[in-house]
Amino acid sequence: MTSQPPEIPGVRRHYVSARGVKFHVTESGPEDGRPVLALHGWPQHHYVYRDLLGDPPPGLRIIAPDLPGYGWSGAAPHRWAKEDVAADLVALMDAMGLDRVLLVGHDWGGYIGFLVALQAPDRIDAYMPLNIAHLWVPPKVLAPHLWRFLMYQPLIAFAGVPVQTRTSFLDIVYRRVSEVDPQTARVYTERFRDPLVARTARDTYRTFLLHEVPTVARHGESRRATVPIRALFGTDDDAIHPDLASAETARADDYTVEYTDCGHFILDERPELVRAKLIALAEEFPAR
Repeated sequence: MTSQPPEIPGVRRHYVSARGVKFHVTESGPEDGRPVLALHGWPQHHYVYRDLLGDPPPGLRIIAPDLPGYGWSGAAPHRWAKEDVAADLVALMDAMGLDRVLLVGHDWGGYIGFLVALQAPDRIDAYMPLNIAHLWVPPKVLAPHLWRFLMYQPLIAFAGVPVQTRTSFLDIVYRRVSEVDPQTARVYTERFRDPLVARTARDTYRTFLLHEVPTVARHGESRRATVPIRALFGTDDDAIHPDLASAETARADDYTVEYTDCGHFILDERPELVRAKLIALAEEFPAR
């Protein structure tokens, strides 16, 4: 089991307490640079942003926290309801003195990024979600793709602790559905052998399937996004179909999506493209 965060040359690491969470935060770039809050997904942690952290674009301060209970952050004082995690991150911004940020999020970090943008739109200059469905997918669009979620989500939701801590399931997932090299994949998967991290992943999916999906099915997401959104999506994603990120169904004032040829793990598979799009985002939406 990995006990220390993986090495990334030149980064600064520290812990920040916010809303009952002891966040492990990794950052790089000038301390007075424009802040970019970068959120990871499952089954990963802050290391997914290693290319940006190791070589931050000029003028940008890359801030990559481990989400509550993931990586090296402390456990969340809740069962990982996504609105709660979004509130945790807004509190982290407060604790770090971040008035406004550019926001990037992949996978669950992308889902939560949408919620942060809805909860605190005045704090977000622009948002770049990576390979994640937006919050406004109509049932008729979602229905043909539900089988994708059944491939793994119930397993993690109800047997996630032993599956992640005692089997090679996550390593097999990386081998079969990604271009991530085995050494890098192991940096991610070994962290999930920690029971705390495995329980967090279990709660992430259990809360989603038992509480959040039924709520969305009954009521949908009524809030409209006012933050500019520039989505980037790898079309060879086995977990999330590109239709679920369509601009046609997004309830947002300014939402575009660009598709590219890669799989779900776009940060690992196309780091230079993500870097270029982040620089373009910063240029399109200057700091206020």
